[in-house]
Amino acid sequence: NVSAPLSAERAIEATAALIDIARIENKIEPTKPRTTICFDEWNVWSPERAPGNIGAEEKYTLSDALAVGVWLNVFVRQAKYMGMANIAQSVNVISPLMTTEKGILKQTTFCILELFSRYMRGWTVNAHIRAGVYTGETEPAWLKGVHDNGINTLDVSATVGKDGWVSVAVVNMDENKDVEVDFKIGGALDGAVETHTVTGDNVNVVNSEAEEVRIAEGTWDGKGKYTFQKHSFTLLRWKSSEKIVDEE
Repeated sequence: NVSAPLSAERAIEATAALIDIARIENKIEPTKPRTTICFDEWNVWSPERAPGNIGAEEKYTLSDALAVGVWLNVFVRQAKYMGMANIAQSVNVISPLMTTEKGILKQTTFCILELFSRYMRGWTVNAHIRAGVYTGETEPAWLKGVHDNGINTLDVSATVGKDGWVSVAVVNMDENKDVEVDFKIGGALDGAVETHTVTGDNVNVVNSEAEEVRIAEGTWDGKGKYTFQKHSFTLLRWKSSEKIVDEE
């Protein structure tokens, strides 16, 4: 489940290559804007669990939330090719929000969407990661065959805004193991690192009206090693003291 969006990343890369071929073969002037990709109706959906003929009202698990984290990481990493990416849907039908007699229920996936929409803005930043190889099953099965060095256990994307805030989104796809890494921050910190973590007792936990899956906030001094909890999503944010130059 959590690895499935990586197949979409390969599709984006393949489509971008086809766009390049079309530009070359049709002798498109380099000064003309590049055609971008619209990825319509992305999301997590299991028709067996939530059949479309009876409403497709998913009850999303933590595993589904982590998959949404990988989806959004993919779009950030491939932002130079993307013009638009639309989630399907927004309320009740395979959605992060559900209406009940008591009001609005925020599903597990809402936590991830909230953090990305609030903080992952600005320019995409290259993030280099070495944290072991994901050994779980993949869907589709061919995914492992198109990653020369295997699929990273930690799925990562990063951005920096005009305000100097750097945001790093990390999904630990390992269901059973924490991952400790030497976290090297380029440039000087201006204060502590904010941490926003989404996890649960197991990958099958869902949100009830008691909200069993929520965002846990904290701080870190940004020095030495950082541990990403098993089956978790983490957003690290810090203010860089480096000057951000807008060249657009």
